[in-house]
Amino acid sequence: MKIARIETFLAPPRWMFVRVETDEGVVGWGEPVVEGRAEPVRAAVEVLTEYLIGQDPMRIEDHWQVMTKGGFYRGGPVLSSAVSGLDQALWDIKGKHYGVPVYQLLGGPVRERIRAYAWIGGDEPEGIRDALTAQIEAGFTAVKMNGCGRMTPVATRAEIRAAVRRAETAREVLGDDRDFGLDFHGRVSPANARRLLPLLAEAAPLFVEEPVLSEHMDIVPDLVNASPIPIALGERLYSRHEFIAPLRAGVAVLQPDISHAGGISELRRIAALAEPHGAQLAPHCPLGPVALAASLQIAFTTPNFLIQEQSIGIHYNQGAELLDYVADPEPFRFTAGQLSRTDRPGLGIEVDEAAVRAADRRGHAWRNPVWRHADGSLAEW
Repeated sequence: MKIARIETFLAPPRWMFVRVETDEGVVGWGEPVVEGRAEPVRAAVEVLTEYLIGQDPMRIEDHWQVMTKGGFYRGGPVLSSAVSGLDQALWDIKGKHYGVPVYQLLGGPVRERIRAYAWIGGDEPEGIRDALTAQIEAGFTAVKMNGCGRMTPVATRAEIRAAVRRAETAREVLGDDRDFGLDFHGRVSPANARRLLPLLAEAAPLFVEEPVLSEHMDIVPDLVNASPIPIALGERLYSRHEFIAPLRAGVAVLQPDISHAGGISELRRIAALAEPHGAQLAPHCPLGPVALAASLQIAFTTPNFLIQEQSIGIHYNQGAELLDYVADPEPFRFTAGQLSRTDRPGLGIEVDEAAVRAADRRGHAWRNPVWRHADGSLAEW
């Protein structure tokens, strides 16, 4: 069996899919995208296609090594995301070829169900009480929300207090038996993070995500030591090597993205690296159905898995939803906020190819907002 054809499709609201077809008619799907930079990733997939056409799709690890290390200049979000989507598609092909789910090829399942959380609140979350209540009524036992909107580098007391009140409201509505993750989104400066983390302790978030930007990794050990709240990060790290420093710093929850950090092949290695450090895996995935399906394959076979992000109903989904691109929504049916294990082969979903091709004809040019402070200077989004 040889790889015969590779196609990419831009699909609203902000996703991209890759379709890999073999000369025996087996088709695998992946999701290679950098949100807001889909076009450069598409070009990177085209370059990697030059190597993959005519190759044996079963040699996934060898292809991963060539795609990531076969060039003199390596790494970065664009190349890594292109590799990630192609890697997902190759695993999908291999599972379909043998008639088993990918998680069986990775050692078999360690759990029957996967706990997931729902997003609430948007980019500048104001009223969250009704949104929290709606997710409770939908059966979710965990949510995630942004901890703040734009925040000045040395925040006012009002800014700090607003962030604390938001967390207190979440705890009040959720009670003690449900959880919420608090995403700082890299918007909080190191000085503000030091102020906020102790003040948020009483609300007891499940974790605080990206308390500082990844380039401030040198201060993460201080934040970990000073914070009673578990620290989570990793959506802007692209290989297992980049996770060594946060693990040594004592980060409790790693959040690699299966569409950015090397695909299924690399995520299983990141999970294994985290285990002896006592760290949990909570894969980042505010993306489409293929990325979520691939993430679930890792979750079912990873002992130190914590919780799964998913994008159904997320505020970014304008004009299309995750379920719009699957022929059967059953693999994404939630019961009490959990997804059940299935025995469907490959990634476990059937992509609605007609819907994907129609979406590509519409296309998209999604870009993240550019925020500014009151004085006109650039603010972290």
